[in-house]
Amino acid sequence: MSSALFASTLESPVGDLLLLADEFGLRALYMEYRRYPPIAADWQHDEARFARAKQQLRAYFGRELRDFDLPLSVVGSPFQKRVWDELLRIPYGETVSYGSLARTLGDAKASRAVGLANGRNPISIIVPCHRVVGSTGSLTGYGGGIERKRWLLAHESGEAQLF
Repeated sequence: MSSALFASTLESPVGDLLLLADEFGLRALYMEYRRYPPIAADWQHDEARFARAKQQLRAYFGRELRDFDLPLSVVGSPFQKRVWDELLRIPYGETVSYGSLARTLGDAKASRAVGLANGRNPISIIVPCHRVVGSTGSLTGYGGGIERKRWLLAHESGEAQLF
């Protein structure tokens, strides 16, 4: 039996964000580009449920917050959840390569699997998949689009315009 889903949107410097939650916490944060699903008729609108997440996102975009403190309710395979947990450990303003992340997880040959799990991260920005780059530091694929990844990294380094 699935739990009720709640939805809300937030304007941001990277476009409108769609936030989804269940009774346990934030379940997804989608950017309007490519990964922004249509709002389903059975999703409930509940602004109070998202007040804390929106406040923290605004603070992040205003460079007043570096680490989110929100209850998360991610759905994924055990391997995906391990990758997403490691993403949460990447410090604000820093990047790691897919290979480095694979080595941290104990399998240097798993960089492709790490990339796939990274690409399926349902809670972008908060679970900072944008901080993972290619082995040469290149900006490789990003579900929100390379320009948004570039902006998020520039934002964290202090080079992008404030919200």
